[in-house]
Amino acid sequence: MDLSLDNDIRKQVKALGIVVLIPTYNNEKTLLQVVDSVLCYSEDILVVNDGSTDSTAGLLASRPEIQTLQYEKNRGKGYAIKLGLRHAASLGYRYAITIDSDGQHFADDIPTFVAELQENPGSLLIGARNLQAENMPGRNTFANKFSNFWFRVETGIRLDDTQSGFRAYPLDKIPQMRFVTRRYEFEVEVIVRAAWKGIRVANVPVKVYYPPEKERVSHFVPARDFTRISILNTFLVLIALLVYYPWRFLQYLSWNNIKKYFTEDAIPETTSNFVLACSAALGVCCGILPIWGYQLVAAWGLAKLLDINRLVAVIGSNVSLPPFIPFILYGSYRVGCRLMGHEMAFSFDQISLSSLASFGLDYIVGSLVLSLVAGLTTGLLVWLILSVFRKRK
Repeated sequence: MDLSLDNDIRKQVKALGIVVLIPTYNNEKTLLQVVDSVLCYSEDILVVNDGSTDSTAGLLASRPEIQTLQYEKNRGKGYAIKLGLRHAASLGYRYAITIDSDGQHFADDIPTFVAELQENPGSLLIGARNLQAENMPGRNTFANKFSNFWFRVETGIRLDDTQSGFRAYPLDKIPQMRFVTRRYEFEVEVIVRAAWKGIRVANVPVKVYYPPEKERVSHFVPARDFTRISILNTFLVLIALLVYYPWRFLQYLSWNNIKKYFTEDAIPETTSNFVLACSAALGVCCGILPIWGYQLVAAWGLAKLLDINRLVAVIGSNVSLPPFIPFILYGSYRVGCRLMGHEMAFSFDQISLSSLASFGLDYIVGSLVLSLVAGLTTGLLVWLILSVFRKRK
């Protein structure tokens, strides 16, 4: 072990104001091993004894240099973490790195958290485990994919691991938040609510060790805890759809953001005038074609196929909005009659899709020609306008 490296990390941990928080419940066989491994990287350790009924209390009493919080009744991992975070914040720490007491996490991954916090201060970090690791329980892989999916639905953020207990919490915001859960589901609620608050939530790679099944100690009760997590996700999805996403959309609706969207994303300045003109021409052409109900889809699909601007094409296809439909129908029919040498059977105020059914050929021929002429005219006008506008700019 490189002692100089450990000393450097210990100094960085101290400078960042990090405390290592270890919630524990009946892990007497591995607790002190975890504590000793953490001491290589930090002297600031806080163990929360969540009402253990084994020898945990006596083990902690034999290590007076370790800060402890204890209570008699087991209240759940979430409760222990919340209590530890608030206590750490009250002591002036800036971050708390949580590590499980069952020995599945490796303290030598603490420098990974330190480096990421130095690079991105204020982040909430989650250790991303290798889900193909030896002895990894199959239900853990499924549960993690399940949790990752719902986290993305609720926040729009993609993570590789949302269930790992090896985490770094920023203490300037998290302890002040109110939470409704207190067991395993807390670790879901806290990251979703943190993301909603604008806190950066990200993964860092960590190792994981799962002992053989006969040696494994787990307090996770699948039927009970999966039910709790599922109920929580149901409420979080509803809140996301009814509150978070509408609020986020309204926050985004500023002139600068709208301008940025059009100039950088939808219509980037690198797009040539010719491409924008072709996109507008295609949209208008699709809007007049006799494919009612599918003009927008056709404009978007053809623009994607031709690799031109889809937004401009879709905007152009809206020439078929209801107020313009009678004019498009009448114009198409009139052009068709002229080209086919037929007399018009009805006037403008009698025009409708049903009235054109008996004169379908006239209407179809006229609409094809009109769409082509209107599209080319629109494209030419757009090109001229953009040429003048962009030249001035």
